[in-house]
Amino acid sequence: MGGRGDTATDETWLVSACLLGMPTAYDGQGRPVEELVRLAARGCVVPVCPEVAGGLPIPRPPAEIVGGSGEEVLEGRARVLTTDGEDVTAAYLRGAEATLEAALRFGAKVAVLKAHSPSCGSCQIYDGTHSGRLIPGQGVAAALLRRAGVEVVSEEELGPEA
Repeated sequence: MGGRGDTATDETWLVSACLLGMPTAYDGQGRPVEELVRLAARGCVVPVCPEVAGGLPIPRPPAEIVGGSGEEVLEGRARVLTTDGEDVTAAYLRGAEATLEAALRFGAKVAVLKAHSPSCGSCQIYDGTHSGRLIPGQGVAAALLRRAGVEVVSEEELGPEA
């Protein structure tokens, strides 16, 4: 990879589809990051959306991890709930597995995932109260990728020259 932020890489990166401008975020919007879009145009990116891969619709109600972070969800000690209380944990687990499968299939050693997401958050997630408060932790897919040795960062960690 040559270091985060070095887009001269020939390695394949997993990238959250919303960060490439695809309308896959919970609200049906994209969150494009120009540097990642340029990297994708060079054919170095595999777009992923763990939530969609897990079977959730677009748009979908916002969801947060309740009772821990992604690690605790993987261990069965925390759940992912929407703002209206629907338990969507199984979809998040399916999506995490599909994301890991994509990383393995394409040999991706790095994943750039959407910050704060209950799937993709790499170092902070929302606290499970749907109040907008962030806590240390990672999303379900991010946790599973890290367990498999994939480096996971957010778009916020890329740096100015991403």
